[in-house]
Amino acid sequence: QLQLVESGGGLVQPGGSLRLSCAASGFTLDYYAIGWFRQAPGKEREGVLCITTTGGSTNYADSVKGRFTISRDNAKNTVYLQMNSLKPEDTAVYYCAAHGPTYFSDYVPQVGEYDYWGQGTQVTVSS
Repeated sequence: QLQLVESGGGLVQPGGSLRLSCAASGFTLDYYAIGWFRQAPGKEREGVLCITTTGGSTNYADSVKGRFTISRDNAKNTVYLQMNSLKPEDTAVYYCAAHGPTYFSDYVPQVGEYDYWGQGTQVTVSS
């Protein structure tokens, strides 16, 4: 069974950092583009960042440029979202999702093209 599990969320003060993890089971993340998304209360889900199977990354959201980075560790079958300089407006449930398989591709999926989704992890930025 294909499954994605997010972890690493929590409560952090403004200006702080968190690293979220997205671990896969039942399939190999190497061959999938992985996206991070978030949904704040009362708002629509928005894309944050995507990493392709060639390791390239693309921002879906201008608001996180220079603060968030995405990386993958294929040996651990895990993708990470490093979040620095967190702001209260970053408070949301964060989800990872997979699109593929796409082998050695720079293709960046549209938000609606992701096939598999995790259950989400809560990030709260507050003093």
